[in-house]
Amino acid sequence: MVDLSLKQLRLFCSVARTGNLGITAEQLFLTRGAVSQGIKALESRLGVSLFERQAQRLHLNARGHLLLPLAQQMLNRQENILALFEPGGSQAPLRLGASLTIGNYLLPTLLGGEFGGIPLDGEIRLANSAEIQRALVAYQLDLGLIESEILEPGLERRHWRDDEMVMIAPVDHPLSGKVADWERLSEETWVLRERQSGSREQFDRYLGPRLKPVIRTLELGSLEAVVRSVQAGLGCALVSRLACDDGLARRVVSQVELPEPIYRRLYLVWGEGNRALPQVASALKLLSPR
Repeated sequence: MVDLSLKQLRLFCSVARTGNLGITAEQLFLTRGAVSQGIKALESRLGVSLFERQAQRLHLNARGHLLLPLAQQMLNRQENILALFEPGGSQAPLRLGASLTIGNYLLPTLLGGEFGGIPLDGEIRLANSAEIQRALVAYQLDLGLIESEILEPGLERRHWRDDEMVMIAPVDHPLSGKVADWERLSEETWVLRERQSGSREQFDRYLGPRLKPVIRTLELGSLEAVVRSVQAGLGCALVSRLACDDGLARRVVSQVELPEPIYRRLYLVWGEGNRALPQVASALKLLSPR
């Protein structure tokens, strides 16, 4: 029986990422023929096709999508084994991702504190919670800090800390500093984050179902843009207290008390089986729940 080789899996992951044999050959300093033969050998060993070939590009089929996270996990483990035994080495750099709220308002402090003793990969990915989870599923990241209650299959998570969601309004809003009822809130124009973001998830889960059909909305892909839009008088928003504390302190926006307080959990998330990786284990040990 011929075993799978890490070289074959590395070729497979590269082609899955580029969709092109030639680009993979250039990146790995191989010939196009060697890459093609490596993929064919892997498919022959598994007895299945892994790609659909369309317009000179290769796209993962259903079996390819099943293999990709497992193959990437094996390559990650190889890198960690090598890093452990490099002269002066201890663990591979942590590939970290964070949702936008956490990345903008908590991560800078973490980088100077809890993460001070962990080697980090040079690029930290900031995106919405759904995008961070997709990167974790594909093993492009080792650890994510997200604000979503929805967990993608193939991931594990741990509660990290709590966060309060706050309704903000323009400073001259008639409800500023008051408690609003659901009927009154239904009359507002709402400035929302994009779908699949953690903030939008909270609005859709807790506010949306209690309001009359929301017609007047503005959707933006940046939390800072949401707060600035409220400051400019374009509507109200439901945002993390982390994002609006400064604006409330400077009195460029105001707070409206909701009929019921809304709190959410922030999570540490990683790929199944990756908790034992030295860099992930170190991060989970340092980032204790709060």
